[in-house]
Amino acid sequence: MADAQRHILCMKWGTKYGPHYVNRLYAMVRRHLSGDFHMVCLTDDASGVTPEVQCLPIPPLNLNLKPGQRDGAWKKLTTFEADLHGLRGTALFLDLDVVVVGSLDGFFEQPGDFLIIHDYPRPWRFGPRIVGNSSVYRFELGAHADVLAHFRGHMQEVQRKHRNEQHFLSHFLHRQGKLAYWPRGWCPSFKYDCIPAWPANYWREPAVPEGARIVIFHGEVNPPDALAGRRNKRWHYMRPARWVAEAWGS
Repeated sequence: MADAQRHILCMKWGTKYGPHYVNRLYAMVRRHLSGDFHMVCLTDDASGVTPEVQCLPIPPLNLNLKPGQRDGAWKKLTTFEADLHGLRGTALFLDLDVVVVGSLDGFFEQPGDFLIIHDYPRPWRFGPRIVGNSSVYRFELGAHADVLAHFRGHMQEVQRKHRNEQHFLSHFLHRQGKLAYWPRGWCPSFKYDCIPAWPANYWREPAVPEGARIVIFHGEVNPPDALAGRRNKRWHYMRPARWVAEAWGS
């Protein structure tokens, strides 16, 4: 399977996400992606992951961390290794906490060198939005090794200028003219696009927007919270999003 042309990549480290997240993601992809694909989980612990998913080590990032400092999502930059475990072809990276609700075929058909979610607008941020949300991105394996090489060679400078890995990645590829975004509506935000505005949030359940393919969970709500109708923000109410269980296949 290592020479398959279409790869689904995900990453799991630490204890926040158990193997059931990987297994559930594989099942959702299998239901929504036509044809053959090869799924790889870059991880520090392969226990409990379904055999349909190939588990491989996360390449070392070699961050110079202070005592107690976490490398966090900067690890995602290791997907841009010049040789990622010998894998070749097109890779679609998916965060473990996304929920697939529509066809994924277009994510391998959309033209572009590098595609990512156009990060969701915040009214308090001014100027052009360049940054992408790295919950879903596609690239040719080995094609952007300069991203990781630059980071490894300028770690302190990059971390001083950029608040996270997606901010750095977006600006780096934008300067090269290689950054492109998924069509609007393919990857809606759960908290911004699915939860009804007040006061309708008290009687209407969160809904999947028309045309959505992958619902993104970032910030205050994760999929189990959404299913339970629980928000991690005081005075914010939400009814249970029962469609999450249906999307999970459970």
